[in-house]
Amino acid sequence: MRLLISFAALFLSVILLQLSSGGVGPLDALSGLALDFSRQQIGLLGSAHFLGFFIGCWWAPRLMGSVGHSRAFAAFTASGAIGLMAHMLVIDPLAWALMRVASGLCVAGCYTVVEAWLQAKVNNETRGRTMGVYRVVDMTGSLAAQMIIGVLTPASYVSYNLLAILCCAALLPLTLTTTPQPQTPDSPRLRPKLAVSRSPLAAAGVIVAAISSASFRMVGPLYGQEVGLVPEEIAYFLSAFVLGGALAQYPVGWLADKYDRRWVLIWLSIAAIGSSAITVFSTGLGTLGIFLTAGLFGLTTFPIYSVASAHAHDFASDDERVELSAALMFFFALGAIAAPLLASVLIDLYGPAALFGMIAIGHALLVVFGLTRMRARPTKARRTRYVYAPRTSFLIGRLTGRSRHHLPPSDD
Repeated sequence: MRLLISFAALFLSVILLQLSSGGVGPLDALSGLALDFSRQQIGLLGSAHFLGFFIGCWWAPRLMGSVGHSRAFAAFTASGAIGLMAHMLVIDPLAWALMRVASGLCVAGCYTVVEAWLQAKVNNETRGRTMGVYRVVDMTGSLAAQMIIGVLTPASYVSYNLLAILCCAALLPLTLTTTPQPQTPDSPRLRPKLAVSRSPLAAAGVIVAAISSASFRMVGPLYGQEVGLVPEEIAYFLSAFVLGGALAQYPVGWLADKYDRRWVLIWLSIAAIGSSAITVFSTGLGTLGIFLTAGLFGLTTFPIYSVASAHAHDFASDDERVELSAALMFFFALGAIAAPLLASVLIDLYGPAALFGMIAIGHALLVVFGLTRMRARPTKARRTRYVYAPRTSFLIGRLTGRSRHHLPPSDD
């Protein structure tokens, strides 16, 4: 308990960052609509965020090595705050895209610092409890970030200024903590081929997870506006997605530890295709029906990244886990960069249902590929434990790697 209390400053910083960075995506989408940005331009903003996120994941460990944890955290937070406050100074979609690169850089950089700090302070006895609390903090902050959209006025300087204040406030707990900052961790090498060599299905799975998550989070407000939701209702719509994903973690983790993870991925994707279809056809069921189907969509799509990651780690050695996490994040970033822009183009051409049509096609391809891979090789008899893996930074592999104790062979 004393250890977790010592991490209170880090966890508070994470919550404040989630409120700031998680709120800017939906706010940008609604502000873009208010300012007559095209749908493609709004999609570009989401793609730019994940481009900055990828750059931050790659650069943050190196910056920590040069200036230390606290200074690196301050630098990344400053970049996010500048990007937020500059929004209403320059009303231009391309300028906003550059600002969103800064916000993505802030998210990845700050999370990398927090995760490296946690990793340096935990051991095998405390890692499980620490990851459990970190999981709750991450989910709580993400859920609250969607709800904050209901009280922010689109295209308002005050709204962006409030998010910038939250971003700056995240500096206070971490920089004022009396806990000594840890030694700088070694930077993981980025080897995308490692993920493909260990599990091609896992690499494909994280790309599909990115298509589902990034397009829904960044372009979901466009869909909500198209089906008649007001900003307050869009906040509940996005929150239902996150809540559904949170509720799915334990049962899906139990299934992924008990049964062949490839079958879990395949059935999750089949369920995701079904939930996409239900979401499209539920618009006539009223606002409550739209919320419930968003929760069902999160339930079926949110855990796919963690299941794919667990499957890849089944084929990795302990000394490969950090670099494997980095490789999987690389493929997630590729999908996340492309998905919002593609989704916005499809919505513009074919209407709001095209968002879920694109996601359903991605999951259908994953089902076909999963069935093909099941014929290529058997699964591992001894597997690592399922671990919820927040898509935060490459260094999450340091926290989850040693928690992946092998499971006994299953009789199923």
